Amino acid sequence: MRVSYDSGIYLPDIDVWLDPTARRERAIVTHAHSDHVRIHGCTVATPGTARLIAHRYRRSGRFEELECGERREYSSFAVTLLPAGHVRGSAQVLVEHGGERLLYSGDFKLAPSFTAEPAEVPEAEVLITEATFGNPRYRFPPAEFVMEEIADFCRSAVEAGATPVLFAYSLGKGQELLARLAGRGFEVALHDTTHGVCAVYESLGARFPPYRRLAGGDGAGQVVIVPAQARRGPALAGIRRMRTAYVSGWAVDRSARYRLGVDAAFCLSDHADYDELLEYVRRVNPRRVHTIYGFAGELAADLRAHGYDATPLRDPMQQRLF
Repeated sequence: MRVSYDSGIYLPDIDVWLDPTARRERAIVTHAHSDHVRIHGCTVATPGTARLIAHRYRRSGRFEELECGERREYSSFAVTLLPAGHVRGSAQVLVEHGGERLLYSGDFKLAPSFTAEPAEVPEAEVLITEATFGNPRYRFPPAEFVMEEIADFCRSAVEAGATPVLFAYSLGKGQELLARLAGRGFEVALHDTTHGVCAVYESLGARFPPYRRLAGGDGAGQVVIVPAQARRGPALAGIRRMRTAYVSGWAVDRSARYRLGVDAAFCLSDHADYDELLEYVRRVNPRRVHTIYGFAGELAADLRAHGYDATPLRDPMQQRLF
């Protein structure tokens, strides 16, 4: 199968779009993060992703839902969505056409999650893999170790009479933090957007410790989880003493704390790190690899050094400009 990129991944032999960033008549969307979602004529996605898109965006269009593991046949090809381990409902896309199997990873994570369905990795002749952290410096510590650091940070802040504020994505990271804080003795308050996504997660089978909605600056004595864009919004305006922390895979960079102007930065990610990316490719066992997003060029070069036929997918406009 031929693969190209033009405001999204395109398979011209079967006229299929994967995570396009421009509106299409029909598109397969791997998960509900905003950089992967557009309002298409028809969005093909898992029921979990469909529900999260409908919750987060007022105009969500029409959905064609595929359960994970369900193989759906079209005129000249078949599609199966498989769990990706990234956020609730996230999926890899397996396309079969002309005796060949193509796998698109979407955003994924192999290590176990408390809130996302565990990834299932099939073999395929052609692989399109994300490369968000496709550089050797992005090797993440164990999540259990990071959560101990986060718990110590929160406990120290509360004991000092300050409110620990954790900046985390409202979809995925916020829910993972909440679930991993269970049993640590904290009361947890969530920003409106994080709170709303938790309700959808629960309807999809996720389980959380008790939590409540953050109401205008009443977070004293609690752990507060908010998206980073709410930092200067009204939700935190009434909290007088805060200790802030940024929670992301990018926190592996020692400069993250200073660049972001927070008291601490913790490396907890819902993406595969560099070693997981290599392991993922090994499991898929492809003849040909395309890398996309993040460090696509660097990862492709490293994969070639490991003996794979690997090239980065690039936007045609980028190729003309550079």
